[in-house]
Amino acid sequence: MDLSHVIEELIKERNRLDALIRALEKGINAGNAPKRPRSKRGRKSMAPEEREQVAARMKRYWAAKKNSPPEKGAAGDSQA
Repeated sequence: MDLSHVIEELIKERNRLDALIRALEKGINAGNAPKRPRSKRGRKSMAPEEREQVAARMKRYWAAKKNSPPEKGAAGDSQA
């Protein structure tokens, strides 16, 4: 193998690595830019009083549902 060919290949590799390093440094510097605030998503938290009201309302709902007659055409009904 010719020494000048080896040097030429090494210079190409160095140039490729330099370009890669510049791109990475650019990405790192871009990461230091001020970030915009995140939007608030998800459920809102409830106050303890509000949670008690919801719990009482759901207890009444399920008690009424338990004591009511089954509806016609419900998925659990089988008509032969």
